[in-house]
Amino acid sequence: MAAQASGRTGETRPGGEEPVAAEDRHAGCDSWRSVAPDAARRLLIAAVEAFAERGFHATTTRDIAGRAGMSPAALYIHYKTKEELLHRISQVGHERSLSLLRDAAAGRGGPSDRLAAAVGAFGRWHAEQHTTARVVQYELSALSPDHYAEIVALRRRTEAVVRDLVEEGVRAGEFEVLDARATALAMLSLCLDVARWYRPGGRRTPEEIGDFYADLALRMVLAPRATGRH
Repeated sequence: MAAQASGRTGETRPGGEEPVAAEDRHAGCDSWRSVAPDAARRLLIAAVEAFAERGFHATTTRDIAGRAGMSPAALYIHYKTKEELLHRISQVGHERSLSLLRDAAAGRGGPSDRLAAAVGAFGRWHAEQHTTARVVQYELSALSPDHYAEIVALRRRTEAVVRDLVEEGVRAGEFEVLDARATALAMLSLCLDVARWYRPGGRRTPEEIGDFYADLALRMVLAPRATGRH
């Protein structure tokens, strides 16, 4: 879900004043299927919605419990603190996006095909799960030091998947870049920004966004003699 750890201070939450639109409600439910029991899953979904609307610090555990149709006391059975909820949201979201990225990167074809598939999947995911992605991006600094370090490690694994593909393409003579790591970070950062501006019902669907960013990624790396594929 992220290319590089953002700073722990000075972050703002774009569009944080906007309520979660009806068509956006439960937009990330697929990501929470692995969370059990059902009450814990409902609380995570409620927390995503509340954090997206009000921000982490302005949201209370009572707000979250109320959205989930539960009492504040019931919330503490599953999560000891509000920060623990944010950590779980960040953990699940990052692991899910990393899994999609790895699956695409391990697919068929050469470096160009697999890089396009990986970046496309990553960009599409950030459109489909934009509410969750915004929360994770802009509330990162609210995590405890240990949880923050854990999420940063997941981000570095995400970066490594794309960097390895870029380096493979350079070795194969398909790509021409000066700095594989910087190029990978640029690609991932473009995808991350989708969560900031994407809204359902806009000009592009998540699939179209994924395709656009996949093509853009290739244009960033293809060696001059390989640009004929476009």
